[in-house]
Amino acid sequence: MGIFDRIGDGKGTHKFQMRDSVMGVGEDSWIRNEDGDKVFKVDGKSMRVRQTFLLEDESGKNLVEIKERVMTVRDKMSIEVADGPSATVHKKLIGIRDRYKVEIDGGGELHAHGDIADHEYEIERDGDTVARVSKDWFKVNDTYGIEILDGEDDVLLIAVTVCIDALSDD
Repeated sequence: MGIFDRIGDGKGTHKFQMRDSVMGVGEDSWIRNEDGDKVFKVDGKSMRVRQTFLLEDESGKNLVEIKERVMTVRDKMSIEVADGPSATVHKKLIGIRDRYKVEIDGGGELHAHGDIADHEYEIERDGDTVARVSKDWFKVNDTYGIEILDGEDDVLLIAVTVCIDALSDD
């Protein structure tokens, strides 16, 4: 049994495959489901003052706009979801391990902690794990997976993962 088989105590999950290169400004990358089908495209917009990414579905519909917040005390990115809650991802300044806080518009928070640089971390709400990110699934160095608990917002959690990747590369 792998680490991802334990999420949600037997509840169903959705698994996605992401690539490190998704974070290159001006580059596009596909996010695939566990069957290998392309489900989301991350479009890294170039020629902008701040880092910007669009998350699109397989038909090209814009689902999320992710923007770096400039001129702030802490590193932050905003997530503007077309059909759902928007959020702000903050890099926490304390602690020896990378940690992130996600403030969801309208209330609620998520917390990400673990070995962010090596793509081995969890995303939690109220102390319960709602998603896990790991490179253990894949033999390819620049590929990692995200597993999201059924009933959670896949689009928002994938956008949070894109933000954490971009902020950890700074």
